[in-house]
Amino acid sequence: MTIQDIVKILTNSGIEPNEAKVEVKLLLEYFANYGVKDIILENKLDEKKLELVKEKAELRAKTRQPIQHIIGFASFMGEDFIVNPSVLIPRDETEILVKQAVDIINKNNLKMALDIGTGSGCIACMIAKHTDCQILGIDISLEALNTALDNASRLNLFNKAIFRKSNLFEKIKEKFDIIISNPPYIPKSEKEKLQKEVQFDPETALFTEDEKGLEYYQKISKEAPQHLNKNGYLLFEAGFGQADDIEDILKTNGFVDTEIIQDLAGIDRVVVGKLCN
Repeated sequence: MTIQDIVKILTNSGIEPNEAKVEVKLLLEYFANYGVKDIILENKLDEKKLELVKEKAELRAKTRQPIQHIIGFASFMGEDFIVNPSVLIPRDETEILVKQAVDIINKNNLKMALDIGTGSGCIACMIAKHTDCQILGIDISLEALNTALDNASRLNLFNKAIFRKSNLFEKIKEKFDIIISNPPYIPKSEKEKLQKEVQFDPETALFTEDEKGLEYYQKISKEAPQHLNKNGYLLFEAGFGQADDIEDILKTNGFVDTEIIQDLAGIDRVVVGKLCN
């Protein structure tokens, strides 16, 4: 059994070759403490550890369980975040949302932020790490909140990233300078079209009841003005093809100076609005 044989286990199951190579490197790193340098130098790999990596690859191939669930971590903005089936696996696209929020917070010296639907806490934690802002992350899932707390603890963000159980603004009395959200935006009618890996994410973090996936953008935008300080900001991550509709929703609810930011693939990914007080 060689490393290349393990790569073939994944490619034979339909995983794209380059992705399979990356995933095997992750499996080697996490389960065999065998890194890229070891691969380049062709250092000898313990047979028992190689067998463990093979077993994990076979699990991935058979179930199509996300590699992040198998290793227990997902990389986001240079940090490893604990992930499990109770939270949405952090995506590269969400880094665009966080970087935009960090930029606005630092330029305007904002002090209080709210992250709606915090999940793993990746958004809240990275904003807390890269700004002087205190951020409250909320979620309806206690399991997700426990994961977020674990991630904040690993990053030593006590008292900077804090968490609370709340269904949107239900348990929120405070006001904030900025509200950030990556809400569910996939209509349930699209469920069968999704990759098998995506279906391991919690449904509450993915799906909406309406057919356009705009349900949560409308709910949050309508209530956000009551929880924002003067000239406060509201930032959303957008699903494919939704940005223009989200911008209209923001304008309808009193937000001005709206802006749409594209991701690295040129897709409209983040929508920003400023409250007109």
